Amino acid sequence: MNTESNQEVTGFVKAAGKKIVNGLGQEILLRGVGLGSWLLPEGYMWQFPEQGDRPRRIEKMVSDLVGDNKAAEFWDIYYSRYIAEADIQRMAAEGFNSVRVPINARVLMEDGEPLRVKAKGLQLIDQVIDWCRKYSLYVILDLHGAPGGQTGANIDDSEKDKPELFTDESNQRLTIALWRMLAERYKDEWIVAGYDLLNEPLPNYFAEYNDLVMPLYIDIIQAIREVDQRHMIILEGVHWATDWSIFNEMPDDNLMLQFHKYWNNPDTESIQKFLDKRDELQVPIFMGEGGENNNDWFTGAFQLYEDHETSWNFWTWKKLEAINSPCSVNMPEGWQQLIHYLEGGSKPDPQSAERILWTYLDNLSLECCTYQPEVINALFRRPSVRIPAIFYDYKGVGESFGIGQQADRGIDFRVQDGVDIRFVDAQRETPNFANMKGQGWKDEDWMYVHLSPEDWVSYTFRIPAVSTPRIYSIELCIRTKQAGAIAVSLDGSPVLTVSTHEESWELVQAALPFELKQGTHKIVLSAQVIAASIQWIRIF
Repeated sequence: MNTESNQEVTGFVKAAGKKIVNGLGQEILLRGVGLGSWLLPEGYMWQFPEQGDRPRRIEKMVSDLVGDNKAAEFWDIYYSRYIAEADIQRMAAEGFNSVRVPINARVLMEDGEPLRVKAKGLQLIDQVIDWCRKYSLYVILDLHGAPGGQTGANIDDSEKDKPELFTDESNQRLTIALWRMLAERYKDEWIVAGYDLLNEPLPNYFAEYNDLVMPLYIDIIQAIREVDQRHMIILEGVHWATDWSIFNEMPDDNLMLQFHKYWNNPDTESIQKFLDKRDELQVPIFMGEGGENNNDWFTGAFQLYEDHETSWNFWTWKKLEAINSPCSVNMPEGWQQLIHYLEGGSKPDPQSAERILWTYLDNLSLECCTYQPEVINALFRRPSVRIPAIFYDYKGVGESFGIGQQADRGIDFRVQDGVDIRFVDAQRETPNFANMKGQGWKDEDWMYVHLSPEDWVSYTFRIPAVSTPRIYSIELCIRTKQAGAIAVSLDGSPVLTVSTHEESWELVQAALPFELKQGTHKIVLSAQVIAASIQWIRIF
């Protein structure tokens, strides 16, 4: 089942300047997926309101509905089915080479000092590590919910919506002890790529504690290094991992810095501050969490990371009734009764509640989910995939685009390219990426690329491992003010020309003239004689 990308998973990962290398010293990029809502259930992935937005609130609901004994049985089944061997096997087969495992401290430890470990929680992590070793996927251990909460929000399972990790020294001691325990347990486990110390510490509204983050990081690193000198350590910035101002010098020589990216323009400008910090500190960087958008956005964002040699991790593998995750858990009949109860409505009777909850458990297994390969196709830009024209490649002028004649008007999109060949109809506003969560764009919302003669743009895509090469086709959504054409080249060779005679948008299809083998390919589009506009390109 392993793909080409999985073959590079060998030996301890470590930082080497701005790159990461595997046990053979080969440079690699981590291309992974997050196991969100497994060991730290998040209410939005259950379609729950605020009253059920975090693990402790969901746990209380289950216990209230079916009693403590049945609730314990529910969670045992939940953990065993939400992520199972079949899920890990499918991730590897799809081409991912890593997984990020978000951990709630309460799964691993009892409340209070000294540290008292829960064996069942460790067994869950041991099991997923064993599967990942079997199918060649590096594992990133992510402390998503630290003792007391590092964020003060639902995502860290905080009890009082306060970042009590930073207000209670006992929570800091427990966090240090927890990481030391994990490092000692996995110090010889090479399939573990690294330790992600704290997920998204301190949003801006708790910025008063920002000065406490690096000292805590340093204390955790010191504790880890007392027992484990080999594993890479991963540090996230404050304010949802987007503010790296806390990083001025690196306290260890085997570190990677992590940022997260959601719902904003997938352009170089949006990540330039992280690229600059990489150059300044000479450390590798990692887009450790991003997604929750739509497939069109994915085709731009994840190619952006690829072109800037940045490891990435998609959020997330599985959730309830989703169109933007590979696995959609089918909603049980009666699920609205649970939502109604959480919002203060009537309580379902125990029999009904058990039926609804156990149907949900039945639906968690991979084979029972609605599988959506189009999401993964968008992440890897592999057929069948539609790429919005504005998401041409990100390697800059001469490699990803060329300009014959500067346009006379444009929009502020991908401004660091230094060109303005992108247009939107003067009567319409630029689409707001912040409002794209889970939504498809309407035709009238599209931005497009306008190519004057001698202008060109490129689109990288990938052919996965297949038993035999095959012929692929392309489809362009284009328009010209008079009869015109778009020349198409593939991997540097002219292959065909597609023509249109319409001033309105027109779909034009053509088969590529030869079979494509596994690997990376590049299509270049250029206007011929007459200027042309392109909304999107589809490869299928």
